Amino acid sequence: MLRICFVCLGNICRSPTAHGVMERMVEKAGLGGVISVDSAGTAAYHIGELPDPGTRAAARRRGLDLTHCARKFERADLDRFDVVLAMDQQNLAHLQRLAGARTAPQIALFRSFDPTAPAGAEVPDPWGGDDRGFDEVLDQCERACAGLLADLRRRLRDPP
Repeated sequence: MLRICFVCLGNICRSPTAHGVMERMVEKAGLGGVISVDSAGTAAYHIGELPDPGTRAAARRRGLDLTHCARKFERADLDRFDVVLAMDQQNLAHLQRLAGARTAPQIALFRSFDPTAPAGAEVPDPWGGDDRGFDEVLDQCERACAGLLADLRRRLRDPP
């Protein structure tokens, strides 16, 4: 089982969007028993809350029902996941500090899997903005998740 965790600050906008998009792609690919998906935040601002209403509304327009409740990424999560993907540089740095000298899990920027994104590209935080920001995040998540799924399929086909 390959275990993936998407991480943003509060786990109410970007990471639950990526979580929902990836879960749908994994299921459609018939890999639900092989790849598990989760999300978390580096801050504890919204623990137990559903995703932001704007996030849920944008997802519903694309047929996604986001029901994940926010949680904080903990040091123990480093032992639970194979791949941890940060939505931006700030959260990437937080995860890297938490991991210290560990070589596993793989920790990277999420959009590094988006073939259209420049190096170092982040998923912008749509919180507090209008519908366009939430739709933009969905577009970016769909592209990056497609690239991630292709990468995971290669890993499954050609394990190290």
